[in-house]
Amino acid sequence: MKNNHYNVVVVGGGAAGTSVVNDLKKQNSSLDIALIEPSSEHYYQPAFTLVGGGAYKFENTLRQQKDLLPEGVTWHKNYAASFSPDENKVYLDTECEISYDYLVVCPGLQLDFHKIKGLESTLGQNGVCCNYSPKHVEYTWQMVQKITSGRALFTQPPMPIKCAGAPQKAMYLAADNFKKNGCLKNISVEFFNAGPGMFGVPFFAKELEKVVAGYGIKTHFTSNLVEIDGPAKKATFEVKDSLGNTQLVDEHFDMIHVTPPQSAPDFIKQCPLSNEAGWLDVSPETLQHTQYDNVFGLGDVIGTTNAKTAAAVRKQVPVVVDNILNLIDKHQLSAKYTGYGSCPLTTSLSTVMLAEFSYGGEVTPSFPMLDPRKNRYIWWLVKRIGLPWLYWDIMLKGRRLDLPSKASYAKKYVD
Repeated sequence: MKNNHYNVVVVGGGAAGTSVVNDLKKQNSSLDIALIEPSSEHYYQPAFTLVGGGAYKFENTLRQQKDLLPEGVTWHKNYAASFSPDENKVYLDTECEISYDYLVVCPGLQLDFHKIKGLESTLGQNGVCCNYSPKHVEYTWQMVQKITSGRALFTQPPMPIKCAGAPQKAMYLAADNFKKNGCLKNISVEFFNAGPGMFGVPFFAKELEKVVAGYGIKTHFTSNLVEIDGPAKKATFEVKDSLGNTQLVDEHFDMIHVTPPQSAPDFIKQCPLSNEAGWLDVSPETLQHTQYDNVFGLGDVIGTTNAKTAAAVRKQVPVVVDNILNLIDKHQLSAKYTGYGSCPLTTSLSTVMLAEFSYGGEVTPSFPMLDPRKNRYIWWLVKRIGLPWLYWDIMLKGRRLDLPSKASYAKKYVD
């Protein structure tokens, strides 16, 4: 059995892991770093919504993982199978042991398609779409172009999910396409949300209700998709009333965009680093594990209350990197994460509402001179052009480019 030791081992090569290894190498090139990531392909997932809306080419979301890693990082193209944090070891699916001084856990989350009965067998056909899946995101655009009448349903499961605004972003882009094609009046666009409202931050939810009204979208809250019959074009929802009673309701569809339930990867749920809910157990501020001082986490896998977005990762990376370097230099942890997240809500094919917020839903805009509730063309350009550049050329390469985002900036709008 082969044994390897590294200063830092990073589990997961998505937005978080790739950014961390590049940032660590920039800060201290002498560190011996290993990355555990099974996939050769790296996707810019925030653009999947645009792909499904016909506003972005799928091939532009993809790059090869090998081209994103800095020199001097050892890439183990394997799955992490289990952890032994008391021994400072990670076990790979090959049964190889890797030991570490410091461990960074950021494998993302998993899409639980199997939790919706019948979904896996019909996804990508029979009008059943999903922007969350790279295999099926282009089918969303095919259906948006094809449908000219009938019912187009869009679902959102219980939280937490990756990018809580993505289910309705898909809906707005579809509705705007229907409008431009002159068939919106013949299509009933409907939003089925397992939650109680349009968005978790009331400041933005009120404005999104206006967007919904503008398209004539019908909303159904506390309605959770539990089963789908693709050939019969039937979706079954568990609907909860104000007293907490539930009933199953069948809905016909001509097109349905399904956002699957999501959870921490199974190997994280089963490991000693997780909390009771199965997510990685870290401090909300320092992102250090609550029991193991040499273990850190970031990205979608952590059990903190911030939004699971690439914008959150961008703010978390320097916190994790700087705190590991603090420990190496035997200093106190100084870097802190405020819970910042950003959700550029694509409300049409030319406008975006830039929602920025921190822990507790506190509104924290980066551009205080502009009302963050307003839909703007400039934010569409940022979403379409600026953010991909920020992702590929700045964040993933370990370069730090930041704008202060403060709750005080939003005071005049909140009041």
